[in-house]
Amino acid sequence: MAGSTVTRVRRQLPTSPWLFAAPGLVIAGAFVLYPFVSTVVNAFTDRRTLVPGDFVGLANFRELLHDDMFWIGLRNSTLYVLGVVPALVILPLLLALLVQKNIPGVTFFRSAFYTPVVASIVVVGLIWVWLLDERGLVNSLLETVGAGRVGFLSDQWLLLLSAMTVTVWKGLGYYMIIYLAALANVPRELHEAAAVDGAGPVRRFLSVTVPAVRSTMVLVAALSSVAAFKVFSEVYLLAGPSGGPAGEDTTLVMLVQRTGTGLSGRVGYASAISVVVFVVTVALMLLVLRADRREDS
Repeated sequence: MAGSTVTRVRRQLPTSPWLFAAPGLVIAGAFVLYPFVSTVVNAFTDRRTLVPGDFVGLANFRELLHDDMFWIGLRNSTLYVLGVVPALVILPLLLALLVQKNIPGVTFFRSAFYTPVVASIVVVGLIWVWLLDERGLVNSLLETVGAGRVGFLSDQWLLLLSAMTVTVWKGLGYYMIIYLAALANVPRELHEAAAVDGAGPVRRFLSVTVPAVRSTMVLVAALSSVAAFKVFSEVYLLAGPSGGPAGEDTTLVMLVQRTGTGLSGRVGYASAISVVVFVVTVALMLLVLRADRREDS
């Protein structure tokens, strides 16, 4: 009797892990793998929202090369990465150093810095629109001191810079938590030894802290660069569906949304843009990881 029970258990073991993993695999296949494969396939067709479409090869990608809006979106997405990533790599580290020490009231500041992370991006966007609008709080203060109103949401470059500011402000707390976890693993003896050698706070930061958390900085750079290149909500909320003045602040993801939605949406062309976004984001991550390996070597 005992032998038959053991045999039954052994026969059930190979399939048991798959039963536990099945719900997750089904969800991942339905909402990640299938949409990805469908997007890649649609990129080579002329499919529209209500029309299946036919295979057109590389026609959509050739059209991208002559589409001015595509190049505007690529420019803005690239500028977004260049403007946001350095700030999100350095500023959260400085914040983490400030709130790392166990002093009275530090818990309040940790919570305050993290609050924008859990806030809805729509709410955050509306708050910043209210602040930066032509008749918003910031312009009212500037007018009070005699500086005159500034078109934060009407000037092409100021609008893009304002969206970058919102992204940095909202992401500071998230990356601060990552840095706090990394700083907790830095041996205190290293700082004490550097202090004995006469190193000041800045020197200890550059010689001890930065090398100790360099791998975390690479992780933050990779995550923030991918998120910045795929930015949508911040620019959409500040600039509106049109993408700012004459669409000059349109990003690639905004172009995908604008092109591929609606009853007459060009799903095939929007899928081609999505494939380009995917390729660029993968390339960004590979570049960051390659730079990290080169530094190690």
